[in-house]
Order: sequence, then structure tokens, then C-alpha cells
Amino acid sequence: MKPPEVVGLDVGKVRTGLARGSMAAKLAEPMYSIPTAELTARLKQIIAKSRADILVVGLPRNLDGRDTQQTTWTRAWVNGIKKLVEVPIYWQDEALTTHQANSQQPKAKSLVDEHALAAATILQDFLDSREDLWVAT
Repeated sequence: MKPPEVVGLDVGKVRTGLARGSMAAKLAEPMYSIPTAELTARLKQIIAKSRADILVVGLPRNLDGRDTQQTTWTRAWVNGIKKLVEVPIYWQDEALTTHQANSQQPKAKSLVDEHALAAATILQDFLDSREDLWVAT
């Protein structure tokens, strides 16, 4: 049985960053970002093209762990896609991922935007800490 392939998402109301990784390599790679309005229609295709067995979605929260308006919105968005995708969906805490992504971005213009880098950071956290996973409910 092959190790699972994984797609990670940093879902925002306007743009969503995507990353991919493998449970075998335990290495996340930023892909690109797309308008969130297009994501639902393209998600099955993205999962198929990446041969993903798992979808990881960053869960935004306050630094103290409390939910925010963005948390509520993201949970509702994930509930809306559950019927569309045939792979398990996992949450990964995304605290400080945008800040980490911005600090990783080189000063020169990069081909990878901050949303894709944030998705890769979320996915890398997932790959590094399997014992802290929870299925999106």
C-alpha cells in the first residue's frame, strides 16, 4: 500500500492557497493560490490531479485557541464541500502560518505567493505532527 498523498489548503474568503505533500517524504510543497469562489468547482479536479488521498484544511483561531469569525466561516465552508470530495478532510491549526509564510518569502519577487506558502506551512505542520490530527466535523 502506497503512503498517502495530501493536499493542503489555506482557505480565505477571497483567495485560497494550495500545497501538496506525501506522507512518505513528509515534505510539503507550495503549489499556487486561486480565488476561493472558484475553489469549490475545481476541488475535485485538484484532488484528482494531485492523486490526493487526504485533504488538510487550516483552521484559523486566536492565539489563545478560541474561535474567531474566520473559524466559523471556514468550518461552514468545509461542511459545504464534504459531499463533493471523496477523501477524508483533516483540520490543522494554522496559528501564525501567514506570518511564517511571509517570513519565508524572499525579498525578491517570488513565483509562489503567500497563500500557497501558508498552505505549505499548514501541510508541513500536519505531516510533522500526525498525533495531533482531528477529522473535520
